[in-house]
Amino acid sequence: MAANSESEKQTFRLFSSSTSLGLGFLDSSENPLPPTPPPPYLEVISTQISSSVKYTVEPVNLGELTLLKGRVNTQEVFGLSNSDLVPGKYEGGLKLWEGSLDLVKVLHIEVKNGNLSLRGKRVLELGCGHGLPGIFACLEGAAAVHFQDFNAEVLRCLTIPNVNANLSENIQPLETNEMNAGGEVRFFAGDWSEIHKLLPRVQSNEKNLNCSSGHSQVASYDIILMAETVYSISTLQSLYELIKMCTSSPHGVVYMAAKKHYFGVGGGTRRFLSLVEKDGVMASNLVAEVADGSSNVREVWKLSFR
Repeated sequence: MAANSESEKQTFRLFSSSTSLGLGFLDSSENPLPPTPPPPYLEVISTQISSSVKYTVEPVNLGELTLLKGRVNTQEVFGLSNSDLVPGKYEGGLKLWEGSLDLVKVLHIEVKNGNLSLRGKRVLELGCGHGLPGIFACLEGAAAVHFQDFNAEVLRCLTIPNVNANLSENIQPLETNEMNAGGEVRFFAGDWSEIHKLLPRVQSNEKNLNCSSGHSQVASYDIILMAETVYSISTLQSLYELIKMCTSSPHGVVYMAAKKHYFGVGGGTRRFLSLVEKDGVMASNLVAEVADGSSNVREVWKLSFR
């Protein structure tokens, strides 16, 4: 993974919705190391902003769109220095990864071209960190946006302040968890293998993959957003199971931004999509490819039920 940077040579290639790849050749019998036991899962109330960590804000120019992002010191929050992640303790949420910006750009283009509407939709951002894709969904009038990160500290020190900074003129005080347009903003911390137990459930009249009939209480989202979440082989299965569990069937979609390969840790879009293809429940389409000529190729994919 590489930090946010801009390059004059960067290219941003969009693909039609019919673009897909056969990925069965990536199946592997490699056995990843067992994961570290996850921290407790919990909801972080929007008023629980950390007052002991210095937070500064700066603009992020995304072409036609400008958002605000915060900056905090990893040493102050986790007692770590110059570390992107420590498995089982800190999963890199304080860093603004390139995939997050790629995802916001793609969402902006999809909305502009009429391929996506966020207004009135229930949205979940997984592995949110700075939360910029979810914040974009808020600005586009989503009915509910829920932010999830592995670390509660990331939500308290960065995500919630970022939401406040970007939406301060558009929402009521966040202690109500309500935007002035009637939308809901909530924050959840925990591992992907357990967080479904905490996500708020809604009445659904549609058949869900994990239910025998309709009218079931499910954590059902119209759109799931995630950036740079597929770097670790050991978490890919739990992430995919969570997506299937929480995406509204049959019309829900998932937008995933990530690198094609994460060298040294084994994950990447192709490894994850190989798992999706083998399962056969969801289809994948390549939406955009980003290359700057000096780093690993980044991609944005759209997943939907077959």
